[in-house]
Amino acid sequence: MSMASAPAAKARITSPCVNVCRMDGVTGWCEGCLRTLDEIAAWSSLDEPARRQICRTLPARRVIWRQHHSPTTP
Repeated sequence: MSMASAPAAKARITSPCVNVCRMDGVTGWCEGCLRTLDEIAAWSSLDEPARRQICRTLPARRVIWRQHHSPTTP
C-alpha cells in the first residue's frame, strides 16, 4: 500500500483550554473551557476516546452555563 492510499490518521484532540482559568462555583466547571478540575488534571493522560467524550459534553455544558449566568431582565 502506498502512502498516498493509506488512511489518514485521526488528528489528536487538543485541549479545549482558552486560557480563561476560573472555576465557576455554581457548576464546578472552568468558565473558559467548561471542564471540571478532574478533567483538566487528567487531560494529558487521557486516551483519545476519553478526550472525545469530554469534548462532546462541552456544548451542552455551555448552554447550562449560560442559563445560570445570563443577566436577568426586570
